[in-house]
Amino acid sequence: MARLSRRAFIERTGMGFAAATTLPSIDIQKNKAASETETHTSHILISLTVNGTVRTVKSEAHWTLAEVLRDHLDLKGTKIGCDRGQCGACTVLQDDKPIYSCSTLAIWSNERKITTVEGLTKNGKLDPLQNAFIENDGPQCGFCTSGQLMAAKALLAKNPNPTGEEVKQAMVGNICRCSNYNHYVTAVLDAAGKDVNRA
Repeated sequence: MARLSRRAFIERTGMGFAAATTLPSIDIQKNKAASETETHTSHILISLTVNGTVRTVKSEAHWTLAEVLRDHLDLKGTKIGCDRGQCGACTVLQDDKPIYSCSTLAIWSNERKITTVEGLTKNGKLDPLQNAFIENDGPQCGFCTSGQLMAAKALLAKNPNPTGEEVKQAMVGNICRCSNYNHYVTAVLDAAGKDVNRA
């Protein structure tokens, strides 16, 4: 049996090490290319009727409705306050029912009717509910206001003559960090034509 010199041993070991490190890098490059191809083809074409206009968007499967509205349709009125469906700032109407758009996947809203706070204004005129919010000092910092408006709009569409307790129940999922709840309730009752005493 021929003896392996120290030099030959080192040379052969070096070649083996180089091969061992080269093969995984080739696999990594293949996996990266496959991942990029998969990402490139993961967009899904969805159609939304937003504020009366049909909008077509290439959405990724994990995008939320709030992301599509804010980042891809430039409707910034829909706010993100928690990103967990807990505060209600992102409330929009889907087929006239209030939903949290931050926890609703955009693909779930395909072929649905979506109304955002921007859709309340018609021909440059504020909705009576928006005017009632202003008249009754509803908005304070204003961050939760769009969600409050959409929840209230859904209530009045379903029940045009609510009691104060019904208004509270309908808006219980909308947090106001300024603790301006009483003004919001008064504003909704005012918009419903109830006699309210303004502070």
